[in-house]
Amino acid sequence: MIRVSGLSFTYPGSPAPAIDGITFSVPKGEIFGFLGPNGSGKSTTQKIIIGLLKGYRGEVAVLGRDLAEWGPEYYERIGVCFELPNHYPKLTALENLHLFASFYEKETEDPLELLRLVGLEDDAGKRVESFSKGMRMKLNLARSLLHDPEILFLDEPTSGLDPSSARAVKDIILEKKRKGKTIFLTTHNMEVADELCDTVSFIVNGKICLTERPRQLKQDYGKRTVQVEYILDGHTERAGFPLEGLGYSAAFLSLLRDREIQTIHSEEATMEMIFLSVTGRRLS
Repeated sequence: MIRVSGLSFTYPGSPAPAIDGITFSVPKGEIFGFLGPNGSGKSTTQKIIIGLLKGYRGEVAVLGRDLAEWGPEYYERIGVCFELPNHYPKLTALENLHLFASFYEKETEDPLELLRLVGLEDDAGKRVESFSKGMRMKLNLARSLLHDPEILFLDEPTSGLDPSSARAVKDIILEKKRKGKTIFLTTHNMEVADELCDTVSFIVNGKICLTERPRQLKQDYGKRTVQVEYILDGHTERAGFPLEGLGYSAAFLSLLRDREIQTIHSEEATMEMIFLSVTGRRLS
């Protein structure tokens, strides 16, 4: 659905490129995570693919067609949820969606149903100028879904959301994937990437350091051990056991039988730890 090869871009007046020779592809029906700290080149890459930035070097093809060959019909096929919401503040949420729906040639989704989907049905008649950042982010998502696009570009889709709203947005994204949509997600939130993405690329200083599936990364960078915390003489103690042959480990089984167990967990690497190990950079 998306193929990028040797893509580079330098902003006017900048001494260094914002992105420098990056290459990746996104298969149909997958969620592709583009992960990196602020200023790493994530949003620049997305802006190029959605047609907002010109003057790039390299190749970009979307839906089997070179990006430069697409005209206005391109925006009938893709949906974009920007990190910074941009609506008409004097209009209500429902008026905003009706306005944007009028831009498309094909029939769109029911705006009121989309507001219900993102939890804004009770706020449909309120002016957007009164909305919190979280509410505007949810309206942003609803707007990107208006025309049932084949590809969704989501830039920090859970930014500014409380845990309950973030959960609802992640569920919407996963449901769109189940319906066969392709999703390009840029974020510096590793928990979001770990939960949602089929494949992730780490980008730092405009260069891709690694592209892999999250499950494979956690297997490659994690320790194959199990840590057990238990109570001994009123104190919390810890013991580690190899994951291989764990069910036959006499010491492990004895501990389970004879001690008060507090926690048992594998030493699986987090995406944050893996990113630091690969790039030498933290996300914050």
